Amino acid sequence: MSGPIQHGGGLAAAATRYGGEIRDWLDLSTGINPCPPELPEIPMRAWHRLPDQEREMAAREAARRHYRTGTRLPLPVPGTQSVIQLLPRLVPHGSRVAVLSPTYGEYVRAFTLAGLAVDAVADLGDIAGDHRLVVVVNPNNPDGRLLPRETLCRLAADLASRDSLLVVDEAFGDMEPDQSLGGEANANLIVFRSFGKFFGLAGIRLGFVIAEDHIVAQFADWLGPWAVSGPALVLAEQLMSCDTSHIRDQIRRRSDGLAMALSKAGLAVRGGTQLFQLVEDDQAGALHHHLCSHRILTRKFDYRRDWLRFGLAPDEAGDARLLEALGSFRRPKA
Repeated sequence: MSGPIQHGGGLAAAATRYGGEIRDWLDLSTGINPCPPELPEIPMRAWHRLPDQEREMAAREAARRHYRTGTRLPLPVPGTQSVIQLLPRLVPHGSRVAVLSPTYGEYVRAFTLAGLAVDAVADLGDIAGDHRLVVVVNPNNPDGRLLPRETLCRLAADLASRDSLLVVDEAFGDMEPDQSLGGEANANLIVFRSFGKFFGLAGIRLGFVIAEDHIVAQFADWLGPWAVSGPALVLAEQLMSCDTSHIRDQIRRRSDGLAMALSKAGLAVRGGTQLFQLVEDDQAGALHHHLCSHRILTRKFDYRRDWLRFGLAPDEAGDARLLEALGSFRRPKA
């Protein structure tokens, strides 16, 4: 667990192994909106000066409205990954933590590297009385499991009764806004949100923490001053203040295109969200290799050799290219 985890992306490594220029590849290995909205103008001051409190507060207010967090002001952070690595500081040394699994691997890795005992639990019923912190990714990555909001509220209340924490990662939650727990964040419930996946701007490295004020203050102190760049804050303020229905509509269209390609290819979809689909296939490794030979990158998993995750293509041409490549895959004869 001490080595780095292989995530989606990595086009340079794929191109080195399989050939072709990076621009020739169709990257379906991530769960990022492939059709980002038009960018608003960023004033020169945002590039020229350190981000001041006024700019940060404008972004926080926009995030409060967008995520429907009531009186809670979400804290902008340089990507959710930055605060995942800080989570071990919230519990005493020697504590046990539970991560609803399988899921995004960096949670288990962060707690393990911090010397905490980590239980990868398959069901909420496996959470024990001595777990001081529980992580639930909802909707889940990579299988799209979505636990009802009411279920997680009950879990949060149960954990609060024994002074334990619940962290709910809603990185893929923008397409399910009514299931968000952002408005319920309190002393025992912390919610993480990702900006880059829904808006298709992962490169700016921006996320938000929604929690009670003293927890938000802890994260801000640990991250230090000017943790998020001025241009990122401007983008957050502007885009989160706009009507985002057209972004959701575009994602739905692209999701339908992916579903069509996978269905026509006869692949078994195990689950997913509107930003990715998880295929279960005993030839997943060979299929990944085949698609790479056609300059199409998907996400494979070292802990499940029969899983392959497909992200969204940017247009119908990408859907057609995927379907053609899938159609040329030849399975070994029984």
